[in-house]
Amino acid sequence: MGEWVRKGEMWITVNICLYLSFKCISAASIHRSGTCQLQGRFKLNGMYQDGDVILGGLFEVHFFTVFPELSFRTEPEPPYCEKFDMESFQQAQTMVFAIDEINKNPNLLPNVTLGYQLYDNCVMLGMAFRAAISLVSGTEERFSSLNCTGPSPVIGIVGDPGSTPSIAISSVLGLFRVPIVSHYATCSCLSNRKKYPSFFRTIPSDAFQVRSMVQILRHFGWTWVGLLYSDDDYGIYASVSFKQEMQQFGGCVAFSEILPHDNNPKDIRRIIGVIQASTARVVVVFSTSSYLMTLMDEVVLQNLTGRQWIASEAWATSPVFHTSRFLPFLGGTLGIAIRRGEIQGLQDFLLRLCPSNDPRNNMLKIFWENMFRCSFKTGGMAIDGGQMKKVCTGQEDLIITNTPYTDVSGLRAAYNVYKAVYALAHALHDLMQCEEGSGPFSGNKCANITNLKPWQLVHYLQKVNFTTGFGDNVSFDKNGDAMAIYDVLNWQPNSHGSIRVYTVGVVNEGAGNGKPPRSVCSESCPPGTRQAMRKGLPVCCFDCLPCRDGEISNTTDAIECTACPDEFWSNPDKDQCVPKEVEFLSYQDPLGISLTTVSLFGTCICSLVMVIFAHHRNTPIVRANNSELSFLLLLSLKLCFLCVLLFIGRPQLWTCQLRHALFGISFVLCVSSVLVKTMVVIAVFKSSRPEGKGAMKWFGVAQQRCTVLVLTALQVVICAVWLSTASPTPQKNNQYTRSKIVYECAIGSVAGFSMLLGYIGLLAAVSFLLAFLARNLPDNFNEAKFITFSMLIFCAVWISFVPAYVSSPGKYAVAVEIFAILASSFGLLLAIFAPKCYIILLHPERNTKKAIMGRETQNK
Repeated sequence: MGEWVRKGEMWITVNICLYLSFKCISAASIHRSGTCQLQGRFKLNGMYQDGDVILGGLFEVHFFTVFPELSFRTEPEPPYCEKFDMESFQQAQTMVFAIDEINKNPNLLPNVTLGYQLYDNCVMLGMAFRAAISLVSGTEERFSSLNCTGPSPVIGIVGDPGSTPSIAISSVLGLFRVPIVSHYATCSCLSNRKKYPSFFRTIPSDAFQVRSMVQILRHFGWTWVGLLYSDDDYGIYASVSFKQEMQQFGGCVAFSEILPHDNNPKDIRRIIGVIQASTARVVVVFSTSSYLMTLMDEVVLQNLTGRQWIASEAWATSPVFHTSRFLPFLGGTLGIAIRRGEIQGLQDFLLRLCPSNDPRNNMLKIFWENMFRCSFKTGGMAIDGGQMKKVCTGQEDLIITNTPYTDVSGLRAAYNVYKAVYALAHALHDLMQCEEGSGPFSGNKCANITNLKPWQLVHYLQKVNFTTGFGDNVSFDKNGDAMAIYDVLNWQPNSHGSIRVYTVGVVNEGAGNGKPPRSVCSESCPPGTRQAMRKGLPVCCFDCLPCRDGEISNTTDAIECTACPDEFWSNPDKDQCVPKEVEFLSYQDPLGISLTTVSLFGTCICSLVMVIFAHHRNTPIVRANNSELSFLLLLSLKLCFLCVLLFIGRPQLWTCQLRHALFGISFVLCVSSVLVKTMVVIAVFKSSRPEGKGAMKWFGVAQQRCTVLVLTALQVVICAVWLSTASPTPQKNNQYTRSKIVYECAIGSVAGFSMLLGYIGLLAAVSFLLAFLARNLPDNFNEAKFITFSMLIFCAVWISFVPAYVSSPGKYAVAVEIFAILASSFGLLLAIFAPKCYIILLHPERNTKKAIMGRETQNK
């Protein structure tokens, strides 16, 4: 980019030096002759009409400039132009028509006749600069003035259509504030008011065009595109802007190639190879037709199909590509075009054109010869390129022709020319309406029309504001740019097999020829995934990775996945957050159903044993060792089985508070009953010996009840203190499993829960120790062995409970606690009461005092 800027600056410097050299030479001639003499004359194709005020014009009437071979021995021949462009000549004639229309308008510039001087720049910077110098310096051989000063031959210039010539010309003529109104130069760099203070344009800047083209790409989802651009300021600046816009849009440029200005076949073939090798199916081209023609010829030769071309405004309406030859390759092309307008009376004016013998109007003869394929050379048939041509008579009829010159159905560049001429005319009209004493210049002066300075017209041109006959408003912003309005075009086949350009306005997929092609480096990542860039490749080349658990992406091509809020989790598709599953041990859960069944079964067993004991309450085996304690133990076991039901179901405040309190009190009641029974067994055994006859009086029924009551009351106190200071509450816990919310009862106080379990463990340990010491008592007192076994089971269950409870997540921790309660309860129930029920139900003969005493006597 910097290299091209330096080249442009070098060109400008050279041309300024040339211009100043001419001025010095002219100044030197003053001392010799007292007049200014033209030092040289450029051979230019042009059109001229005299007037009170002259407007200049620069147009690309020919596509190519041919420079003669330089021998450095003789003065070189002037360059000449080739390949006549009918559309550009129509633009030049539109300027002539606009001036003619203004001259006939009594309300605009009354009493002033506009003239014109138009030149062909032949799409070459050198030719364009020569034409511009000729416009501002004039073409008269001599100029009588003491210091070679005076009004400029032209007060303003329409053109140049190219960005590069406009930059060079504006850099020089801007020093003298000569107003230039371009109808086709779109380089965004020309919006720099400091560098180009007198440059205006009736076409929007490339900055707007690029945004419009990127919007088309975004509409079709084309994120992977190729880029071609011309080797001039228009293409270079547009390509830079396009890449920046694509980066902001999130698209990528698969390849970027510059079209050679010399149309080198080797370079053209290399570019075609790049297009063929690329996976990009969309090719964006910023170029004029002259740069693109050779490439498109090679596209036809290589049979390069299957590409969607996106045309910039510089070639989107160019008729040279609208032939049947290009239809298979360019059909369906989408393009951005400047706004189309209608000019009433233009077609009739174009058809009335006649050739002129005035050498200043030689462009008319060139047009006539190309239109009718004839020659004005006299002497019979003319020979051109080995082919015989008829002689032009000047009477040929333009009405029978069908060329871009006579086609006024899609006036775009010509409409901009029309607006540019009227902008200058309105600025000049406003200048002439100035009243002396209230003018905008120093001392409230107005401009003098007889000695008009270009910079004075620039002042009024900046403020111009009018509406065309087509209804478009024309004005310039602070940078001299026109309002951005574009048409979107689509190239489709017509009935003759060639290409017709349709204005679709807003891009419409239905206007295309079939389904639009896919042009992406990587397919879009669907919701639920994110993009992972491939190392060393553009950002459009990526892999799609699924979001992690708990994260989602609900848009296509998400860069990152979004974490769900605390109480939400990602669904299986990872494209939306759904409320987390709330987990607790419910009555509908298979595990909850099983534990509930076991709990009720245990309760029923306790009830059945109570019924059996109540029915046989007078039998020796029931009455032995205080039957009241047996019933109290069965009641406490029944409560232990039933308290399990508080652990199942959705946790609530009252269930959380009651479950542990009821569990603790029930188990203390149970274990204290076992402890007292153990103590009774020992006391009875001791009282049967002579040395312990008074043992039972200290441990009678009242003392047994009191002991159970006191031991249970201590647990009640512990529970009361715990519930009053740090009560268990229901809480939602997502620490166990991130995908679920475990609804559980927080114990509130670890110390309180530990004291509850510790107290139960202390009583169980004491009971186990006493029962273990009494295990060798005689058979009739052998209940101590069953108590020992039951306490062994109890202690084993609750010792294993602690690590199992800590390591179990969620509802399984509750299930472990329930299992411990059930296991220890069944252990006590079976170990203590199963042997007695066995005797009562299956061996009633052993349930007698005699049988028991007999065994005792036998043991003695």
